[in-house]
Amino acid sequence: MPSARSTASSDAALEAAVKRSRKLLNKRALVAAAASAVPVPGLDWAVDAALLSKLIPEINREFGLTPAQLDKLDPKKRDQVQKAVAMVGSVLIGKFISRDLLIKAATKIGVRLTTKQVAKFVPLAGQIVSALVGYAAIRYFGEEHMKDCIRVARQAELDVPRLAHSR
Repeated sequence: MPSARSTASSDAALEAAVKRSRKLLNKRALVAAAASAVPVPGLDWAVDAALLSKLIPEINREFGLTPAQLDKLDPKKRDQVQKAVAMVGSVLIGKFISRDLLIKAATKIGVRLTTKQVAKFVPLAGQIVSALVGYAAIRYFGEEHMKDCIRVARQAELDVPRLAHSR
């Protein structure tokens, strides 16, 4: 399965957006791993939801796909983007991220999250496995979302913003 970086190849603006998004994703995945290692039931789910509710809009922003950015497009281009979103099948692009949307989207990584919960009951090794699974689940989710954003940007022939971060 190709990575977001390889999917964005040959387009400098998309590659830059992937690079910025990956930086955000790596930080959030490390926080998710730390929360997953703590043996408090439900804490990791709450942390994952909070991380994703902030991460997804930030990734959308990198690709010019937040609701506010889309509202600034001319109607024809906005229609192109909406058609591309429908073709890709993403429920997280161009929308305000709600708890319901996150739950719907998280079903993609549900098995990994369940494994993470079960692993916590094994002392030490289970916490390590839980942390690894937590990290991998957030990374997978973020990577898949970036690939969706790339497909939408390409199909809609969207100009990806060249954002500079002070983070």
